[in-house]
Amino acid sequence: MPKTTKSGDAKQSELPSTLRKSESKAQRTFAKTHDAAAEEYGEGERAYRAAYSALKHSFEKVGDHWEAKETKGPSDSRARSGGPNPKGESAEGVNATATKKHLLDLARRLDISGRSTMTKGELVTAIEKANRRETDRNR
Repeated sequence: MPKTTKSGDAKQSELPSTLRKSESKAQRTFAKTHDAAAEEYGEGERAYRAAYSALKHSFEKVGDHWEAKETKGPSDSRARSGGPNPKGESAEGVNATATKKHLLDLARRLDISGRSTMTKGELVTAIEKANRRETDRNR
């Protein structure tokens, strides 16, 4: 099912809940990529993967919504490897390539306890968990 209207705007009813709470640029990025991928590969998981991949290139998940990243690029080792058989783990929308300072700021916004003593990897994992909790709470 198309995710965009004839004018190119994202159809709110077709978007995942985390994108409905995000800025319109994130919504358009996801919707247009999904529609192009669905046209090329057919509707289904592959179209959604392509759409989320494009979204994660420019946006990161913060709580229950997506925010623009300071610099565009792959968000984790899985995105960096690319291709049909990517290697590595997904960071579930967390920008794992960001600086530790940025991750600490996100952890502060998400009120993650013990953040000051965490390593960068531990911060990524804690932010992933906080994002999942926030999304579940707001569905």
